[in-house]
Amino acid sequence: MTRISQAPQLVRLAALSVIALAALPLSGCLYAQIPVNVPDGDGPEPSPTAIPSEQPADEPSGDLPSTMTFADGADIPSEGYIQWGDGLIADDGWKIVKPDDGNGGWTYGTVDDTCTAQFWQGLIPDVPTVAGDDSVSSDAMLAVILGEADAAAITPLATTGSFSYQVGGNADVENRQVVGEEGERRWAMAARAFTATGVGLYVIVDCTGGDMQATMAEVIDENAVVIQ
Repeated sequence: MTRISQAPQLVRLAALSVIALAALPLSGCLYAQIPVNVPDGDGPEPSPTAIPSEQPADEPSGDLPSTMTFADGADIPSEGYIQWGDGLIADDGWKIVKPDDGNGGWTYGTVDDTCTAQFWQGLIPDVPTVAGDDSVSSDAMLAVILGEADAAAITPLATTGSFSYQVGGNADVENRQVVGEEGERRWAMAARAFTATGVGLYVIVDCTGGDMQATMAEVIDENAVVIQ
């Protein structure tokens, strides 16, 4: 899917409060490997990539809420278009590892090869969402990605965090997050389901030797969730 390019923000979020994560154990069937499942859907038709001068304003336009808490998700019009903004495309500290695959996924990597950021966006018909409950539905999305049959296995291990909304540098889109680790490797996954539109998105930051929390904070700051 085509993504909106975002101009780099002059002020980056320094605090790591945008990603308060709960560690997942490496026992049983869970979490020794980065998940490979993705929801089955490639989302609405893409819109043209925007140039920096066409970026969304700091405040959402039209009838969109000024923030995007889980409860605010109910106020998105059913025809609303939701996608990642692409802030890493203009960041010299990142490179493309896997280009857009046409099915809603792409991956960036840090130039020192210590971390990757895997993005996905699209329709989530295979996720057992709960109408009007974006929080529970986000846990269900995490469960599908992690190969769990029941979101109840994920909910106690997940925490509520935030993505940026419309432009980078804020923490106005609530999400659900989990992390895992194995030796020097640490990864974090953050997802948001939007039940009003049947769309979801997630990002997985996977680091070996790099600072995962700082990298996730940078990714969240530079790649806003754009709703039109």
